[in-house]
Amino acid sequence: MLLVLAALAAVAGAFAVVMNPVGVPASGAANLGGTVNTRWGRLSTDDRKLLVAVRQAGLWEIPAGQQAQQRASRPRVREVGEIIMQQHVQLDADARATAQRLGVLLPNEPNGSQKSWLREMSGKYGIDYDKTFVLRLRAAHGSVFTVIAKVRAQSENTEIRAFAERSMKFVNTHMSLLESTGLVPRRALH
Repeated sequence: MLLVLAALAAVAGAFAVVMNPVGVPASGAANLGGTVNTRWGRLSTDDRKLLVAVRQAGLWEIPAGQQAQQRASRPRVREVGEIIMQQHVQLDADARATAQRLGVLLPNEPNGSQKSWLREMSGKYGIDYDKTFVLRLRAAHGSVFTVIAKVRAQSENTEIRAFAERSMKFVNTHMSLLESTGLVPRRALH
Protein backbone atom coordinates (compact mmCIF):
# COMPACT_ATOMS: atom_id res chain seq x y z
CA MET A 1 0.00 0.00 0.00
CA LEU A 2 2.84 2.40 0.84
CA LEU A 3 4.49 1.66 -2.51
CA VAL A 4 1.24 2.43 -4.33
CA LEU A 5 0.84 5.71 -2.41
CA ALA A 6 4.47 6.65 -3.09
CA ALA A 7 4.03 5.92 -6.80
CA LEU A 8 0.84 8.00 -6.92
CA ALA A 9 2.58 10.87 -5.14
CA ALA A 10 5.49 10.74 -7.62
CA VAL A 11 3.12 10.76 -10.58
CA ALA A 12 1.08 13.64 -9.13
CA GLY A 13 4.25 15.63 -8.41
CA ALA A 14 5.61 15.06 -11.91
CA PHE A 15 2.25 16.01 -13.42
CA ALA A 16 2.19 19.24 -11.41
CA VAL A 17 5.70 20.16 -12.56
CA VAL A 18 4.92 19.51 -16.21
CA MET A 19 1.50 21.13 -16.26
CA ASN A 20 2.32 24.20 -14.16
CA PRO A 21 2.82 27.00 -16.68
CA VAL A 22 5.99 28.99 -16.61
CA GLY A 23 5.04 32.55 -15.76
CA VAL A 24 6.20 35.59 -17.63
CA PRO A 25 9.54 36.64 -16.16
CA ALA A 26 9.88 40.03 -14.50
CA SER A 27 12.36 41.17 -17.14
CA GLY A 28 11.41 40.37 -20.72
CA ALA A 29 14.61 41.80 -22.23
CA ALA A 30 16.25 38.40 -22.60
CA ASN A 31 13.35 37.18 -24.72
CA LEU A 32 14.33 39.43 -27.60
CA GLY A 33 16.28 37.89 -30.47
CA GLY A 34 20.04 38.21 -30.64
CA THR A 35 22.43 38.68 -27.77
CA VAL A 36 21.57 40.71 -24.68
CA ASN A 37 23.59 41.67 -21.62
CA THR A 38 22.72 40.20 -18.23
CA ARG A 39 24.47 40.45 -14.88
CA TRP A 40 25.92 36.97 -15.59
CA GLY A 41 27.32 37.93 -18.99
CA ARG A 42 26.02 38.08 -22.52
CA LEU A 43 23.02 35.84 -23.24
CA SER A 44 22.85 34.57 -26.81
CA THR A 45 20.11 33.07 -28.91
CA ASP A 46 21.84 29.67 -28.56
CA ASP A 47 21.84 30.09 -24.76
CA ARG A 48 18.06 30.60 -24.82
CA LYS A 49 17.63 27.67 -27.24
CA LEU A 50 19.40 25.42 -24.72
CA LEU A 51 16.95 26.35 -21.96
CA VAL A 52 14.02 25.75 -24.33
CA ALA A 53 15.44 22.40 -25.52
CA VAL A 54 15.97 21.12 -21.98
CA ARG A 55 12.50 22.27 -20.90
CA GLN A 56 10.90 20.58 -23.91
CA ALA A 57 12.85 17.40 -23.24
CA GLY A 58 11.32 17.23 -19.78
CA LEU A 59 7.84 17.95 -21.11
CA TRP A 60 7.82 14.70 -23.06
CA GLU A 61 10.35 12.55 -21.21
CA ILE A 62 8.62 12.90 -17.84
CA PRO A 63 5.37 11.42 -19.20
CA ALA A 64 7.35 8.90 -21.26
CA GLY A 65 9.17 7.73 -18.12
CA GLN A 66 5.86 7.44 -16.28
CA GLN A 67 4.40 5.46 -19.15
CA ALA A 68 7.44 3.13 -19.27
CA GLN A 69 6.87 2.24 -15.63
CA GLN A 70 3.41 0.99 -16.60
CA ARG A 71 3.93 -0.46 -20.11
CA ALA A 72 7.49 -1.74 -20.37
CA SER A 73 7.78 -5.52 -20.41
CA ARG A 74 11.37 -5.65 -19.11
CA PRO A 75 12.13 -4.70 -15.51
CA ARG A 76 15.28 -2.83 -16.57
CA VAL A 77 13.30 -0.64 -18.98
CA ARG A 78 10.77 0.14 -16.22
CA GLU A 79 13.62 1.02 -13.87
CA VAL A 80 15.33 3.25 -16.45
CA GLY A 81 12.00 4.96 -17.18
CA GLU A 82 11.54 5.74 -13.50
CA ILE A 83 15.06 7.12 -13.06
CA ILE A 84 14.81 9.27 -16.19
CA MET A 85 11.41 10.59 -15.11
CA GLN A 86 12.66 11.50 -11.63
CA GLN A 87 15.81 13.15 -12.95
CA HIS A 88 13.89 15.12 -15.56
CA VAL A 89 11.66 16.49 -12.81
CA GLN A 90 14.83 17.83 -11.14
CA LEU A 91 16.31 19.10 -14.41
CA ASP A 92 13.02 20.75 -15.38
CA ALA A 93 12.96 22.65 -12.08
CA ASP A 94 16.56 23.74 -12.73
CA ALA A 95 15.74 24.89 -16.29
CA ARG A 96 12.73 26.85 -15.08
CA ALA A 97 14.68 28.55 -12.27
CA THR A 98 17.58 29.41 -14.58
CA ALA A 99 15.20 30.76 -17.22
CA GLN A 100 13.42 32.86 -14.59
CA ARG A 101 16.71 34.41 -13.43
CA LEU A 102 17.65 35.21 -17.03
CA GLY A 103 14.20 36.39 -18.10
CA VAL A 104 13.73 33.66 -20.72
CA LEU A 105 10.23 32.41 -21.54
CA LEU A 106 9.89 28.64 -21.79
CA PRO A 107 7.35 26.46 -23.59
CA ASN A 108 4.59 24.64 -21.73
CA GLU A 109 4.18 21.69 -24.06
CA PRO A 110 6.34 19.31 -26.06
CA ASN A 111 7.05 20.16 -29.69
CA GLY A 112 5.27 18.38 -32.55
CA SER A 113 7.87 15.62 -32.93
CA GLN A 114 7.86 14.92 -29.21
CA LYS A 115 4.06 14.70 -29.14
CA SER A 116 4.26 12.29 -32.07
CA TRP A 117 6.78 10.12 -30.21
CA LEU A 118 4.49 9.98 -27.17
CA ARG A 119 1.55 8.95 -29.39
CA GLU A 120 3.72 6.35 -31.10
CA MET A 121 4.77 4.83 -27.78
CA SER A 122 1.18 4.86 -26.53
CA GLY A 123 0.27 2.41 -29.30
CA LYS A 124 3.01 -0.09 -28.46
CA TYR A 125 3.07 -3.04 -26.07
CA GLY A 126 5.57 -5.58 -24.80
CA ILE A 127 9.06 -5.72 -26.30
CA ASP A 128 7.90 -3.46 -29.15
CA TYR A 129 7.13 -0.78 -26.53
CA ASP A 130 10.49 -1.34 -24.80
CA LYS A 131 12.45 -0.93 -28.04
CA THR A 132 10.52 2.15 -29.14
CA PHE A 133 10.90 3.82 -25.74
CA VAL A 134 14.63 3.17 -25.58
CA LEU A 135 15.36 4.16 -29.18
CA ARG A 136 13.30 7.37 -29.11
CA LEU A 137 14.80 8.54 -25.83
CA ARG A 138 18.35 7.55 -26.81
CA ALA A 139 18.06 9.47 -30.10
CA ALA A 140 16.65 12.52 -28.32
CA HIS A 141 19.45 12.49 -25.74
CA GLY A 142 22.06 12.13 -28.48
CA SER A 143 20.65 15.20 -30.24
CA VAL A 144 20.45 17.43 -27.17
CA PHE A 145 23.93 16.32 -26.09
CA THR A 146 25.48 18.19 -29.03
CA VAL A 147 23.41 21.32 -28.29
CA ILE A 148 24.53 21.32 -24.66
CA ALA A 149 28.19 20.77 -25.57
CA LYS A 150 28.16 23.62 -28.11
CA VAL A 151 26.52 26.06 -25.70
CA ARG A 152 28.83 25.04 -22.84
CA ALA A 153 31.87 25.65 -25.04
CA GLN A 154 30.68 28.98 -26.46
CA SER A 155 28.44 30.72 -23.92
CA GLU A 156 29.63 33.96 -22.36
CA ASN A 157 26.98 33.65 -19.62
CA THR A 158 28.11 32.07 -16.34
CA GLU A 159 24.56 30.96 -15.44
CA ILE A 160 24.17 29.19 -18.78
CA ARG A 161 27.60 27.54 -18.56
CA ALA A 162 26.78 26.18 -15.10
CA PHE A 163 23.33 25.04 -16.28
CA ALA A 164 24.89 23.35 -19.32
CA GLU A 165 27.31 21.45 -17.08
CA ARG A 166 24.48 20.26 -14.84
CA SER A 167 22.41 19.29 -17.87
CA MET A 168 25.30 17.40 -19.45
CA LYS A 169 25.60 15.19 -16.37
CA PHE A 170 21.94 14.20 -16.63
CA VAL A 171 22.14 13.57 -20.38
CA ASN A 172 25.27 11.41 -20.00
CA THR A 173 23.56 9.42 -17.26
CA HIS A 174 20.42 8.95 -19.32
CA MET A 175 22.31 7.77 -22.41
CA SER A 176 24.20 5.23 -20.28
CA LEU A 177 20.98 4.06 -18.62
CA LEU A 178 19.22 3.61 -21.96
CA GLU A 179 22.22 1.75 -23.36
CA SER A 180 22.24 -0.50 -20.27
CA THR A 181 18.92 -2.00 -21.39
CA GLY A 182 20.67 -3.87 -24.20
CA LEU A 183 18.10 -2.49 -26.65
CA VAL A 184 20.24 0.19 -28.33
CA PRO A 185 21.59 -1.26 -31.59
CA ARG A 186 24.98 -0.19 -32.86
CA ARG A 187 23.39 1.73 -35.75
CA ALA A 188 21.63 3.99 -33.20
CA LEU A 189 24.95 5.15 -31.78
CA HIS A 190 26.02 7.09 -34.86
